[in-house]
Amino acid sequence: MLEVRNLAVNYRGVCGLDHVSFKIEPGQLVGILGPNGAGKSTMLKAMLGLVPVSSGLVNYCTGPLHQQLERVAYVPQRSQIDWDYPITVWNVVMMARTRQLGWFRRPGRAAQEIVKTALDRVEMTHLKQRRIGELSGGQQQRVFLARALAQQADIFLFDEPFAGVDKKTEAIILEVFEELRSQGKILLVSNHDWGQSLTRLDRLLLLNQRLIADGSPQEVMTPENLQSAYGGSLQTPLYQDVDTNLFC
Repeated sequence: MLEVRNLAVNYRGVCGLDHVSFKIEPGQLVGILGPNGAGKSTMLKAMLGLVPVSSGLVNYCTGPLHQQLERVAYVPQRSQIDWDYPITVWNVVMMARTRQLGWFRRPGRAAQEIVKTALDRVEMTHLKQRRIGELSGGQQQRVFLARALAQQADIFLFDEPFAGVDKKTEAIILEVFEELRSQGKILLVSNHDWGQSLTRLDRLLLLNQRLIADGSPQEVMTPENLQSAYGGSLQTPLYQDVDTNLFC
């Protein structure tokens, strides 16, 4: 089980995350929803120890998650990646195995097969020698999805994986999520607009610094909860786009 308990982040006196708590069982696909600046990215980074926390614990199995990072695959937002770095698709994905092997050991046949299988799964093998900066946004996202797969982790954290991708990439990502869930992996995925994909989630966390609601999409996506998270009138496009028939 992955447990987040009273996790809080403050930036020079400004609240970035306000004592958030939840648990995720193996084999669950959990979405995070909230407005811009709600703390979605901050929460994922805080869970991994990438930003300092003011309070709280994040445990996996018997110990702190930040001491078991080899068991976590994290895909940040595309805006946080240097796409001008001169590295090929193959080498990006191989980085997942290099971390396992150590920087001074040459990847063997087993590691190469893992990387090839991951690239095959996201339909990017034919571009394995292309530099990542030459790819489309959807192709870039698929490369980092392949790297996550090649890591063979137990926990997968994705920050806005659907931003700026094409329909084919979106479909591949959702298919891979289903496969990982069926393998008993833990998936925590932030997205600013889940749309029809809400029905694929086991649970949804509605966040705006604090955790406003945690439950099935049916339980979370109520007008009251959405107004609490986003504010404003229920006549704004945000609320008009919520299709209540999804939950019938």
